[in-house]
Amino acid sequence: MIASLAMYELAGMAPANDRLWALIRDGLRSHGIAAPAALTRGEDAYWPAWTAPDLVLSQTCGFPYRARLHDKVALIGTPDYGLPGCPPGHYCSVFVARRDDPRRTLAEFDGTALAYNEPMSQSGWAAPQTHASSLGLHFPAGLQTGGHRLSAAAVASGQADLAALDALTWALLCERGGDTVALREVARTAPTPGLPLIAAEGADVEATFAAVADANAALSPDDRETLHLKGIVRIAPAAYRAVPTPPPPAQNDDAT
Repeated sequence: MIASLAMYELAGMAPANDRLWALIRDGLRSHGIAAPAALTRGEDAYWPAWTAPDLVLSQTCGFPYRARLHDKVALIGTPDYGLPGCPPGHYCSVFVARRDDPRRTLAEFDGTALAYNEPMSQSGWAAPQTHASSLGLHFPAGLQTGGHRLSAAAVASGQADLAALDALTWALLCERGGDTVALREVARTAPTPGLPLIAAEGADVEATFAAVADANAALSPDDRETLHLKGIVRIAPAAYRAVPTPPPPAQNDDAT
């Protein structure tokens, strides 16, 4: 068995996630669902967990879900982080630039290479490219950083001039200072469904949803604030699959 909640775990958040998991685990067991004692972390918390036949619970990104996982996993629900300007369970991308960069609008960054975390990221690649296309702008693929925090660091250090970050990650980074003190928000994309919770195909969706909902409600106010958790909502699989998928970076690496 495997469970992971690694998508939003910046410094200092692991204890709160562990307590959340303990509540979920006990709730699952009360429904007769076997669950591991502890969360898996590290590289095994991502694709190896998402594709494991004994996955009890994990959080993935909307892009991997619609592109590769939707017909191989059970969609449990979507955490609601109460993000400004977003419906429950939704999020958006935040375009960031350096504070010492001339205060250009997003349109004035047209043709600027975009630093991005990875090609199959909704908030780091797909959403900003779809947003740019809707405005008639082009942000060719720039530095692939490997993570939203690394994208922020790349812009802060001058390795890149523009990046797009998950709105919750941006909020969490801002709480911690660091590279964000050198950054400014340029614009935000339209909201899309947030990062879904999934389990292995054939999982008891209703019981698992109930265990997560009960755990969220039982979480201490301090832990809820640390994780920015407001609750869990249901978003239809079709809503995830309807989100546009832009060309990959390899087909978008030259300014036009």
